[in-house]
Amino acid sequence: MFAQSNSNTDSTTNISKRSLRKQKAAEKKNHLNKLISEEEEGALVYRKQSAYALKLNTDGMSFYYEHGKYKSMSRTNLWWVEIGEKRSQKQNKQTPQPTLTNYPGFSIISVGNNFVFGKVNNFYPINIGFGRQYLIGSKGTTNGIAITAAYGGGISLGVVKPYFLQVVDSTSDTEISDIRYNQNPTEFLDPYSIVGASSFTKGIPHITVIPGLHLRGSIRFDYGRFRESLSALEIGFNAQYYAKKITIMANNPSNYLFANAYLAIVFGRRK
Repeated sequence: MFAQSNSNTDSTTNISKRSLRKQKAAEKKNHLNKLISEEEEGALVYRKQSAYALKLNTDGMSFYYEHGKYKSMSRTNLWWVEIGEKRSQKQNKQTPQPTLTNYPGFSIISVGNNFVFGKVNNFYPINIGFGRQYLIGSKGTTNGIAITAAYGGGISLGVVKPYFLQVVDSTSDTEISDIRYNQNPTEFLDPYSIVGASSFTKGIPHITVIPGLHLRGSIRFDYGRFRESLSALEIGFNAQYYAKKITIMANNPSNYLFANAYLAIVFGRRK
């Protein structure tokens, strides 16, 4: 008797859950149809969007925040802030050789931090820009893809932090000092004297900021143009020009101009 009662209760609960799911699916479909209908009549479905993106650049990585304001069904005004790190294609991390340090009566073998041989500076560009995004193709369903093209530009701030290495002092077998390339190029590029990379904070007091300009162009594939959540893939290019030449590697030429292609994973919300 009790078993039958519990079975009936479970059956009723399952039916209620299925009914609730169907109701929510119907409400979602009706909402979608309403948005599509409003757009066809010329109304703005959303007013603004906020997006975050992780960019895999051909010369490093970066992260940006983007804010968009819809001006029409096909045009959106954008502004963004981006920060990242540029790396030379020729830089590779190396593990230093064990170092034997002699003391009166005993010796110590140690291994320093991994380092990039020949690296002169860490280079962190910060871009603040404005631009426009245009809808160039779409499919009017919740799972459709909206294809947009964007362009713009603005100011760049090139944050340059000297790269420090720990090296064995040439006049002593026991003393280890932190040096940068400009202090002593000979020891800095001597693989036999390098103990390892210095701590990240070592170069902070020597940071310089170089102003510049940047341009950006992209194509974005937005999955579900009528959804409040924004999920997209983006491909594009960046170009930055600075007021002074910037050096990353000792054996590579310094440059005013830096250009790259990128692939970005974009996520955010529309309102």
